[in-house]
Amino acid sequence: MSKRTLVIGDIHGGLRALHQVIERAGVTPNDTLIFLGDYVDGWSQAPQVIDYLIELRATNKCIFIRGNHDELLLHWLKDAKDNELWYEHGGEATVLAYEEVDTMRKKLHIDFLLSLDDYYLDDKNRLFVHAGFTNMNGVKYEYFSKLFYWDRTLWETALSIDSAIKPNDLLYPKRLTLYDEIYIGHTPVTRINKTVPVQKACIWNIDTGAAFKGPLTILDVDTKEFWQSEPLNQLYVGEKGRNK
Repeated sequence: MSKRTLVIGDIHGGLRALHQVIERAGVTPNDTLIFLGDYVDGWSQAPQVIDYLIELRATNKCIFIRGNHDELLLHWLKDAKDNELWYEHGGEATVLAYEEVDTMRKKLHIDFLLSLDDYYLDDKNRLFVHAGFTNMNGVKYEYFSKLFYWDRTLWETALSIDSAIKPNDLLYPKRLTLYDEIYIGHTPVTRINKTVPVQKACIWNIDTGAAFKGPLTILDVDTKEFWQSEPLNQLYVGEKGRNK
């Protein structure tokens, strides 16, 4: 069977959606899976999502990128660091879900969260990162690692480019010339009224709004074929998901 590289958008505690896209894409042990982060916060199955991802490493080559919500969960689990703003942005559902999780399982989850990568750059000069970067010379020169999972300016820059400006133009943003393709999540495309992956310049945004009322997406980075779950609010009837 052919080997594929598949990238998966922000899951936000939606295990049912993750099961759907894995099944609909026909994932096999031959496939490399790249997860763009934000595994938690929003829907009620954050601990189960992390359990599933840990198990998935036994059957597939998996690359797990760090998302901002994953970092917030790590601070809470490891350091008991409360964050009221986090609660308002999906953290409350995660905290409630962890009431049923024992100490040993929490330790496994902490180890998983500590093992996450800030970014992944493959041998075809394709960058995978949760949010973005700001250094004009690329990710290896970024001063502040938090920008990999908090920055929105990379996507905002791509959205604002005049189509008349070409990559060899002096006015073209240098950050968008460094990599052949950049795959991100973090900023849902539902903000521009889309629910499918969106390409702007060299960037592919795979966050299709699973934290809210959009689907979860898995995409083949070579063919650009993609598969989606049902909208998450339909899979978690009675739950509110993220409201911000």
